[in-house]
Amino acid sequence: MTTRLSALLAIGLAAASFVPAHAQKPFSVEARWTLGGDGGWDYLLADPANHRLFVTHGPRVEVVDTTIGKPVGAITGLKGTHGVALDPNGSFGYISDGGSNAVVVIDLHTLATVATIPAGTNPDGIVFEPRTRTVWAFNGRSKNASVIDAATNKVIATIALPGKPEFPAVDGTGTLFVNIEDKGEILKIDAIAKTIVATWPLGVESPTGLAIDTASHRLFPVCDGKVMPIVDYTTGKVIATAAIGNGPDAAAFDPASKLAFSSNGADGTLSIVDTTKPNFPTIQTLATQKSGRTMAFDSGTGKIYIVVAEMGPRPAATPENPHPRPTALPGSFSVLVVGRD
Repeated sequence: MTTRLSALLAIGLAAASFVPAHAQKPFSVEARWTLGGDGGWDYLLADPANHRLFVTHGPRVEVVDTTIGKPVGAITGLKGTHGVALDPNGSFGYISDGGSNAVVVIDLHTLATVATIPAGTNPDGIVFEPRTRTVWAFNGRSKNASVIDAATNKVIATIALPGKPEFPAVDGTGTLFVNIEDKGEILKIDAIAKTIVATWPLGVESPTGLAIDTASHRLFPVCDGKVMPIVDYTTGKVIATAAIGNGPDAAAFDPASKLAFSSNGADGTLSIVDTTKPNFPTIQTLATQKSGRTMAFDSGTGKIYIVVAEMGPRPAATPENPHPRPTALPGSFSVLVVGRD
């Protein structure tokens, strides 16, 4: 009798300890951090170890303390920022300053600029590759990648790409992946050989944001048409397609919960996808705010940060800018904090 009771108790405890991702509390917008100021924005990046959030904001990068939700500094003197990459084992960060066609190196302790490295035309997505200790800046207008040696802050290679690159991801073992927005493709790049080793058509349009699950060898590009193809990066095959919102520009993945995220600026939502199920269901569509197209995931807290602003009317199209974005209203620039506490 005692043995049977102990066995039943053990089974009960095991069952209680397993809570699938979809059975946990739903996500909600927990806070709004108003940063203010003027101008547009692009990518943002969380630094969980130091409780910081780096937010590109026109000619500057805002640095926010995520424990208090307040700015603690800014990197200024830039022209048109896009993205931020960090050396996880070092003291430096890297900003793609598209307006100056350069990558700006900053000291993470002082936030001072220590180097400005010429890149291609309009560097956009940027990532630190840990095995080779190189920084990869993907240049949207010149359609190439500038490879920077982090030890010397010198460009050591320029790699031609078949189209306009968007967001990159790394697997930590010397391989990079990057969306090619105008071709609907993902490239696989060998960081050691500095060569493109595979081109994978997605069968969809305009892949922008890209997240990676290194444990399951999957990529999560977010695309026009309200879709997130699920790509097996060992084969390059699309194994499923998840439904997301309209106007995505960033993706994220949480290794702890096995959830993938898409921030959708056109309809003001966050799509949350359960990657543990074969059909990759969207388990929640959270209303955020229109304009909330880019985001960052904080692996230390499980929070998601989404940049938003109140937007003015859309400017008239020009031959140089056929798809202009509306202008953010002064003072409305903010970060939404999403979690499930």
